[in-house]
Amino acid sequence: MTAPALELRRNRSTPLPPIHYAIHALLLLVSLLFLFPLLLVISASLSSESSLLERGYSLIPQAFSTEAYQYLLRDPSQLLRAYAVSGLVATVGSATSLLVMALLGYALSRPEFKFRGVVSFVVFFTLLFNGGLVASYILNTRYLGLSDSLLALILPYLVVPFYVLLLRTFFAALPSEIIEAARIDGAGEWRIFFSIVLPLSTPALATVGLFSLLLYWNDYFLGLLYLSDPAKYPLQLLLFNILNNIEFLNKLPTSQVATVVPPTQTVRMAMAVLATGPAAFAFLMLQRYFVRGLTVGSVKG
Repeated sequence: MTAPALELRRNRSTPLPPIHYAIHALLLLVSLLFLFPLLLVISASLSSESSLLERGYSLIPQAFSTEAYQYLLRDPSQLLRAYAVSGLVATVGSATSLLVMALLGYALSRPEFKFRGVVSFVVFFTLLFNGGLVASYILNTRYLGLSDSLLALILPYLVVPFYVLLLRTFFAALPSEIIEAARIDGAGEWRIFFSIVLPLSTPALATVGLFSLLLYWNDYFLGLLYLSDPAKYPLQLLLFNILNNIEFLNKLPTSQVATVVPPTQTVRMAMAVLATGPAAFAFLMLQRYFVRGLTVGSVKG
């Protein structure tokens, strides 16, 4: 057995100091505390409306009921269509947005870019000020013709100034010697960007990509502004309209309500579960890149 193997075996057999177990226990407790609100929401969504109003929230449903999910899933095709629209917008929008912002951030990170200062000022200025809701609405509807189009849900978030500056900072920290060596070998800017810069920037790209994905997935305001066809509603807008309809029915006098008023609080919780699931799955898929991002630049070789 080689010396490194013996050393590794010796290290594994050596008991850890008590402080390590205390730290692990503390981190486990903090993790459970972060899971507590999510478990509370899931439990409330599986409770009956009456038990929730009488006994409050609990980690275990005191009166198990799927009434909230039955109400939301009474028309599965509508919900599946909204899921498909949100998935399409989030996937295409985040991928396109990440590519555009990465290209812009890389250009701003290069010292040889002639207009680097001017473009950086424009990006930073839009981070502080914008044209306002009326100007953007007129631009998207009258001049770009995006009314009742899914492009209206994608284009407004195509470039987020803060993410551009974040990527620019990360690209500027990459070793310039690697890029110069690639240029000496005859590689063009496109080859350098796609073959060298992007593979070295996976943690930053994954972080910005996830933020962009969540931005598209959680947005309902753009659909509220630009969409009139219910078949094109994203998931968040559909759930927003369902909740508004429930609140409207609750405000009507009892004599004017022809049917039983659906539950309000449990439907809210069920909506949160249905809307959060895909976003949580995307985070779990990209989690390893966040762990790698914590150690970027810590090893120098």
